[in-house]
Amino acid sequence: MKIAYFGLGKMGKNMVLRLLEQGIEVVAWNRSKEPVVEVVRAGALALDNFADLAKFLPERKIVWLMLPAGQVTDQIIAEVSPYLQKGDLLIDGGNAFYKDSIRRAKELTTKGINFLDIGVSGGPGGARSGASMMVGGERADYEALLPVIEAACAPQAYGYMGKAGAGHFVKMVHNGIEYGMMQAIAEGAAVLEKSEFEPDLAEVFRVYNNKTVIESRLINWAREAFAENPTLENISSTINHTGEGEWTIQAAKELGVEVPVIAKSFQVRVDSATESENFRNKVVSVLRSKFGHHKATKD
Repeated sequence: MKIAYFGLGKMGKNMVLRLLEQGIEVVAWNRSKEPVVEVVRAGALALDNFADLAKFLPERKIVWLMLPAGQVTDQIIAEVSPYLQKGDLLIDGGNAFYKDSIRRAKELTTKGINFLDIGVSGGPGGARSGASMMVGGERADYEALLPVIEAACAPQAYGYMGKAGAGHFVKMVHNGIEYGMMQAIAEGAAVLEKSEFEPDLAEVFRVYNNKTVIESRLINWAREAFAENPTLENISSTINHTGEGEWTIQAAKELGVEVPVIAKSFQVRVDSATESENFRNKVVSVLRSKFGHHKATKD
């Protein structure tokens, strides 16, 4: 199977490298050329001009976008749409707001272009070794894309979530849950760190991650962080955040669902920008760095 792939950031480049290894042919485009050169070395073809899409792709063109949410994605969709024909498939795999995905699906449908919204989880490491995907749109398009989805994902780590917008909605809620889980881990670590027992936190989290109820990838990343840097020296107490947690809170409010854990976790991140040194917040920062390669150090 052959697809075009636009956006070679931390997630996109790693996903393309995995797809190539799994036998998917990829035509790659990115604004900056360095990552394009890297994936071309791995076997991809470089696309310089959207007008050349038809030269590279089969009759039914499949274009996967892995771009920042919002205006950038809209701009690239507007630029590439004229070169897509009725029945072609456009995929948004970025962390888009689900209402934007619903709107984009409607706009593209009027042009005869099919659309899938795919929420991708696993961070850059998962993109390289096998991600998890939540797919929204027409089931027929999902089934047609399954060879690519299966190549990109860990075994059974994907599923069809429903009509357009459902993929990004489910991924949005996933990130809201993630906020709460990370906050709980950070608060527990802070209590342990402050206690009279002065436990070795790497050892505590090693045990936590062996057959306990809270065993998880996040607990293991905490173990790794404490093993590497027991006091979290030079880790920032400011927790940067993207839109998904806030979007989850907004959606919950519209649906009349109370989400106090997610809401408080988001507020902690907002407040962290003006707070002093805080071990609890450092734990969240270092966890974000572990799974998403987000900057966590002070400098």
